[in-house]
Parts: sequence; structure tokens; C-alpha cells
Amino acid sequence: MLVLGGRSEIGVAVAERLAGREAGTVVLAARRSDDLSAEADAVRAAGAAESSGRGTSSCTVETVEFDADDLTSHRTLIDDVVARHGRIDVAVVAFGILGDQARAETDAAHAAAIVHTDYLAQVHVLTELATTLRGQGSGALVVYSSVAGVRVRRANYVYGSAKAGLDGFASGLADALHGTGVRLLVVRPGFVVGRMTDGMSPAPLSSTPDQVADATVAALRSGRSDVWVPGTLRLLFAVLRLLPRAVWRRMPR
Repeated sequence: MLVLGGRSEIGVAVAERLAGREAGTVVLAARRSDDLSAEADAVRAAGAAESSGRGTSSCTVETVEFDADDLTSHRTLIDDVVARHGRIDVAVVAFGILGDQARAETDAAHAAAIVHTDYLAQVHVLTELATTLRGQGSGALVVYSSVAGVRVRRANYVYGSAKAGLDGFASGLADALHGTGVRLLVVRPGFVVGRMTDGMSPAPLSSTPDQVADATVAALRSGRSDVWVPGTLRLLFAVLRLLPRAVWRRMPR
């Protein structure tokens, strides 16, 4: 299992749930990879607990350096992981930034940085991963979209537009992978209470990283192609999509 964004609360929580029987080796990839000991220990402990009493060995955890914004490094990283472990069974793309909406409205460089990390870098690495998994003839990709991209709001339109693009790309890639033995899961959480949103007031129907991870793993095991967290948001946005624009532009975050 490869987690791109090895410091992500959601990515680590997914790894904890798959460690042991379902993921004998977990590779956590992030910047400052030498400072991932807490994340690695958490996954290792979860793997040991899962394997306990089942006659299997505990999970092996590796940490590797990964800069999502350095597009030229993506292929090298993937090739190195495959060279060491033979294949990638599950790849979780869990990196991203929220950015500062107010700053992005006047600072073009900051707006571009948000879109680069949350869209361009993800398109690039997903394309590289899909190529590798196609070659294997199997594997699963997990992509984190957001309800912010389902209908972009005035309050966070830079981040939302990146997620809208990512959602469309991931949905199309999933169709392109149909029949190849590779499947792609799109996860669309609402507001997630965690480090990324620290200091912000939670929005209605918020969730935690653990709840998003539970939904992700359940969807992987059931073979679903997309999941909303919480599931109520799927019905809610079916209605919100129909709101007149004059009303929608006044919607809060």
C-alpha cells in the first residue's frame, strides 16, 4: 500500500485499517519523511494488532521522501516502490492544501499554488499510477475529492475549483480504467474536522478523519466506485445543485 501524503490524517487512518492482513507493507510518502515516526508507529501498531493471533506477521512500514509539487519526481518514486516490493496493490492519494481564500483572491501566485497542488499534481501522479497499475493488471486507486467541488461556492472558489477539476478527472479516469483490472474510488467528504481545518468553525454534516477512513475502507471492500461522507451529502447536493445562483453565491463555507 502506497500513501501519497503520509502525514495526512485520513491517509494514515486508512493505512491503519488496512495494515496487517490486507496490507503487509505500507509506504508513507511525504515531505520531511524522517519526521514520520509517529505516523509509521501508528500504522505499525495497527498492523500488529490486526495480525495478532492470526498466524501472520505484523505490517512493515516504510517512509520515503515525496514532494507532490515536484512533478518530475513522481515516476521515480513509483518505480522505486515497485522495484522494492514488486507491485502496488492500493495507492491512496491523500495530499492537498486548503490555502487562504482571501489571499488567493488578490495573490495570483497563491491561487496558482493551490490549484497546482490540489489539481495539477494529482492529475500527474494519478496518470503515472494508473500506467503502473495497468501494467500490473490489477490494483486500486483512492482519490479524495470534496463536496466543495460538486458546486463551487463563492466562499472557497479557488480550492473548490481545483476539487471540481479533480473530481471530473478522477471520474473520467475511472471509466478509462474499466475492464483493465484496475479500479478507482472517488471519496467526496464534506467538512473534515482535523489539522487542515484547525481554527475553523465546523460546517453542518462535518466528519472526522476516522469517519472518512471508515467510509473509504468500506467502499474499497465492497467494490464501490464513489462514496460521500457522510452519505446524507449525496442527497443534499442533489437539491443544492438546483438553487438559483443569486442564492448560491451567498452560501457560507
